[in-house]
Order: sequence, then structure tokens, then C-alpha cells
Amino acid sequence: MSFIETEEQIALRSAVAALAAKYNYRDYVLPKARANEPLTELWDEAGKLGFLGVNLPEEYGGGGAGLYELALVMEELSAQGAGLLLMVVSPAICGTIITKYGTDEQKQQWLPKLGDGSAKMVFGITEPDAGSNSHQITTTARRDGDDWILNGRKIFISGVDQAEAVLIVSRTEDHKTGKLKPALFIVPTDAEGFHKTPQEMDIIEPDHQFTLFLDDVRLPANALVGKEDAALMQLFAGLNPERVMGAAMAIGLGRYAIDRAVEYAKERTVWKAPIGAHQGISHPLAQVKIELELAKLMMRKAATLYDNGDEMGAAEAANMAKYAAAEASIKALDQAIQTHGGAGLTKEYGLAAMLAASRIGRIAPVSREMILNFVAQYSLGLPKSY
Repeated sequence: MSFIETEEQIALRSAVAALAAKYNYRDYVLPKARANEPLTELWDEAGKLGFLGVNLPEEYGGGGAGLYELALVMEELSAQGAGLLLMVVSPAICGTIITKYGTDEQKQQWLPKLGDGSAKMVFGITEPDAGSNSHQITTTARRDGDDWILNGRKIFISGVDQAEAVLIVSRTEDHKTGKLKPALFIVPTDAEGFHKTPQEMDIIEPDHQFTLFLDDVRLPANALVGKEDAALMQLFAGLNPERVMGAAMAIGLGRYAIDRAVEYAKERTVWKAPIGAHQGISHPLAQVKIELELAKLMMRKAATLYDNGDEMGAAEAANMAKYAAAEASIKALDQAIQTHGGAGLTKEYGLAAMLAASRIGRIAPVSREMILNFVAQYSLGLPKSY
């Protein structure tokens, strides 16, 4: 692992930053979010430029790079307030799982479209009664001849209205033991028996959340991703990219907040000096800058370990990165608003509108408490608490 990025990675950062500046938060993202509209133009252009599929195999039209580069794209977009939430699920989770475990047919069908952004696939795991305990998932799949029949319910599933399919985490019955075991299915959003209901969120965001109802959804045999017996490993394959991408989005948001605070602190003059000259302003911003950079180092470590095949090492680092990035980004936004004083709560600056969205980082895609459970158990070797 090197702390010095390659010329290609530096060039990628520059190119993504230029695109993000074109679709920045104040001029593009916030108006779209207030109108409850997705960031379609940004998504389409990012796809055409190859940014969305930078981690996918070259033979399927991707960039042939790694999670590091995909996280880099997310960070630079988010640093202009233009983070694309569906990057976390479409190329990072679904693209990774299909690349590693999908059949040749599934790879040919989905990876080129996920890479250029012409199709989106979202991820359905969360259920009302399971919470963070994926072992309690009750969405079930049963065989009916060569077909599968799915029944169940999912909640807080992002971007279903924009997607062509949902990668559904379900359970099948092992007839030898009678126990249920995980299985992943690609479910078209126009499938008969598939119903989506918007969840009313009190957040200004361009992407919507949905409750899904699967009522006897009939799927062909080739909807099953990879091997039925390998489903648990397939599920875990998407978790490290999910956490790294969540960290990247939070770090970018924190960078955006600090940049806006620094701009204001340089321009706003009180008592014949810019307010940034006062330690009451400068020290808190400097502290948040340090915390963001520390979180970014852990994110880069996690992505590098993952790209080098160290799944367990990446799991520890990815969880720590996601935790640190969420805390630092929330603190950065809060301090940016404080730096602006009353102006930080006005519509003109748009910072207050980011508050609820930034708070998501402590809850999703995995809660702060579950990360602490992971670190206590796996990093410290303490007894399992649940």
C-alpha cells in the first residue's frame, strides 16, 4: 500500500472533480432534491465517461480498476455535494457480487449496463422484523419446477423507482435439514407480484426509499445468482464495498462542508479582520480537517486491502472507515453551519438542508452500534454481545 496515488488515479480525481463542479450542490443537486427528482443527468454523464463502472472488468466494458478507484469517484463527486447514492448499490454491491459469483449469462446481461449507467440494480436486504440481524430474514424462495417463487417484504430500499431490477436477499429451505439458508435473486422491478410503496422520509434527498412486497413473484431458474450453496459468501462479498463507498460519500460531504466554511471564514469580516483569523473559528475547522483525513486514510487502507484480496483485513478497516467517516462528516457539517452563524441556516447557503442526509451515515448502511459490536468482537476479542 502506498500513500502516493498513481498518475492515473490523480487524473481520475481531476476528471471527476470537473464533472462534479458542473453538477454542484447549490446549482444542481439541491434544486433537484427539493423537487424530489433523481440526479439523472449527472448519472448519465458519469456513466458515459466511464466513472460508474471503473471497478468492473474490462471484458464487460468496465474500467478494470478496483474498489479504490470507485471510492475515489464517489469521494470527488461528494466533495461537490453531488454524491450518487445508487453508486453504493448498483456498481459497488450488485456489480461486485455478479462479477464474483454470477453466471456468464448474468455477467453479459448486467455488467455492461451497470458499468455505463444505462441500467441500475438496487439491493434488497433490510426487513421490518430483522433489522441488522440478516439471519432473521423471512423473505423465502421455493422451487416450483424449474422456477422459483418469492414471497416477503423489504423496507428502506433505495432507488427502486430508478432501477430495472433488485438484487433480493432471500432464504431457501434445505430439504435435508429443514433449515433456511440465504440465496440471492435478480428480480425485475416489472415482475408480476412485485409491488413498491414509497416511504415518506423527512429528508431533502433526490433518491427515494421504498417498502417492497413480493407476492408469489415467479422467477426463472437463471434469476438465482451464482450457486445456491454459496449465497452467504456472495452476500458478504458486497458488504465491504458497501462500507467503503459509504465512507467515501461521508468523507466527500465533510470536505464540501469544510470548503464552504473556509470560504465564508475568509470573506466574512468582523472587527476589521476575517472571522477565520480567530481561533474560535479556525481551531474547530482544523480539528475536523484532521479527523476527515484520518478517516480517509482508513478508507484507502480498506479499499487497498480489498483490492488485494484480503477480505478479513478489509472488513475490519472498512467498518472502522465507515464509522470514522460518518462521525467526522457530521461534525464537519455542524461546524460549517456554526461558522456561518445564522447564515448557515438560510436557504441561500443550503447547508441546513444537508443535515438530515449527513445523519444517515451513522445509521446506514450499517449502524454505528453494529460497527462497535464488530470491532469489540473481532478486533478486541471480546465476548459476543448478541
